Amino acid sequence: MSLKASLEAFFDVKPADLPKTEKKAEAPVAPAKPEKLDEPVWLKEARKHIGMQEIKGPKHNATILRWLKDLKLPFNDDETAWCGTFVGGVLNDAGKKQFIVKNPAGSRNWLNCGTKLDKPALGCIVVFWRGSKSGWEGHVGFGVGVDQKGNLMILGGNQSDAVNIKPFSVNRVLGYRWPGPGPLPERYNLPVYKSNGQVSTNEA
Repeated sequence: MSLKASLEAFFDVKPADLPKTEKKAEAPVAPAKPEKLDEPVWLKEARKHIGMQEIKGPKHNATILRWLKDLKLPFNDDETAWCGTFVGGVLNDAGKKQFIVKNPAGSRNWLNCGTKLDKPALGCIVVFWRGSKSGWEGHVGFGVGVDQKGNLMILGGNQSDAVNIKPFSVNRVLGYRWPGPGPLPERYNLPVYKSNGQVSTNEA
């Protein structure tokens, strides 16, 4: 008797009676989804203040007063135009103090911040003229997107005496700046907002 036959007789089993072990197909590995690009830290900080307003009368907004103190500006109220103070205060709170310009209260001074850009990127600083392009008045805020008409959507302070996001005409732009060496290419893909299309004309 062969060894195989002896084993079958001893265990009373035949190869046909043995359970068949099927090799399970390996589950396909899903391709990794590209990570969503995170917003710049200063833009996250700026969004925390959406809805913040000036306080009419003798009292003043404590956050604006703190920014004025942190930036060593010679004002102690929230009636003085504070769009530049908002940008400086946000950068300071976001740990980007090195990019705060001299006299940050002056909106056009932000044309000296960081790196010049040829077009807007998500989170860039956008400087506008106000009143007259050749004058000294202006406005400054952070670019967060465009609307359906191609206007820039700006997250800024002192916009109707508050922090909010409003559409601005690109015709008023004096420059785009980046508080750093420059943005990643993906940041130029601006999100599209729905707006009423009524652009801001005077932020005083």
